[in-house]
Order: sequence, then structure tokens, then C-alpha cells
Amino acid sequence: MAGREQRPGASRWVPKTLGPAALAKGVQQCRGCELFKNATQGVPGAGASDATVMLVGEQPGDAEDKKGEPFVGPAGKLLLRALEESGIGTTSVFLTNAVKHFRWDPGRAGKRIHKGPSRVHVAACWPWLVAELDTVRPRGVVLLGATAGAAVYGPSFRVGARRGLSLTWPDQDPAPEWVPEWVVATAHPASVLRSRNRDEDYRRLVADLGVVSELIG
Repeated sequence: MAGREQRPGASRWVPKTLGPAALAKGVQQCRGCELFKNATQGVPGAGASDATVMLVGEQPGDAEDKKGEPFVGPAGKLLLRALEESGIGTTSVFLTNAVKHFRWDPGRAGKRIHKGPSRVHVAACWPWLVAELDTVRPRGVVLLGATAGAAVYGPSFRVGARRGLSLTWPDQDPAPEWVPEWVVATAHPASVLRSRNRDEDYRRLVADLGVVSELIG
């Protein structure tokens, strides 16, 4: 039963010597929660190792789980387009997720249906995000959607009320050694794809990323 799952957290799999290759290997070995059992593989963050901006989403989707890279599905393609339109571009960003394994339910004809991670999965995976921050040391962080927002600010955080604002990184335990200068929250690109007002919501996403572009300077 789910309530009896062992979730020791990711700390014991985080390498002592940080680096992109070491983190990627550790994510593949991670048994910090039960999500690894049904996932094809872990999906570590990817991008510039000295990125100016780190973008944090929810979890890998079906395409990401199969390929082993973040944001390679339809939502990722929309995000990359929004980054270009906002003036940020894609050469100095690092893409990752709050949870590193795909959580899903079986659908018809073998289709895997996305199922959002719970708070316990986010908590178990938190050491990976801390390690990525300490490795990449970005100037700023963009939180894409509710799961990423809650991972950093707690369950009471509401993206809709704070989106597009320059926020400060909160006090945490355990905290990363590297604390970014600012944080900006916005919608997850997957929610834009699902929206009945897709064009309007896409423009809002680009506008929020425009705030990030201005902060970069």
C-alpha cells in the first residue's frame, strides 16, 4: 500500500563531489521514494552548467521519461519558444524538475496517464534540487507551476497570486549553499497547452519570462 512505501529521501544518493555527470549518475541510482519502480529512468536536470537561470518544473512527462531529458515533450517545446520570445534564449538556462521520476497511472491501450507527484515525493526529491542549485549556481530561478512553487515556498504558495514578481529565496532547512538573487513564479507550460485560452495564457507566460529577462539585464 502507498502508505507503507519506503521513502528515505534522496540524500544518500546525492554525490559528495558535485558535477553534472555525478548528479546524472546519482539520479539514475536514486531510491529515495517508490517512483523509480515504474519509471523508465530518472531524469536529471540539463543545460548550461553555469546557467544564469534555472527553470524548475513539476516532474518528467512520458516523453521525458523515455528519453531521459527534461522538457523534450510538447510542453517543453512551448517553453523553449517562450524563452526565445521573451529574450532569454536557451543557451544560458538549466532545465530541471522538482521530482526526477515520472509518476503515472495506466490508461487504455497501454497509454501512461500523468499523475502529479504528492508532497512526500517532492520532499523526498528536494536534495536533488539543492544539489543542482549548488552545482549550477544560477543568478535566478523560475518556478513553473504549483508543484515547483510549493517545493520552494511551501504548500500555501499560490502561483496565481505571485506570478511575474521578483521574489526572494526563502529560509529553509536544509538550505542550499547557493541562494539565487531572485525567484520568479509563473505557469507551467503544460497548463498553457491545456488551457481553453491558450493564446492569452501563452502571452502571460512570455510576459512573466520577460520579467526574468529584465532581471538578467
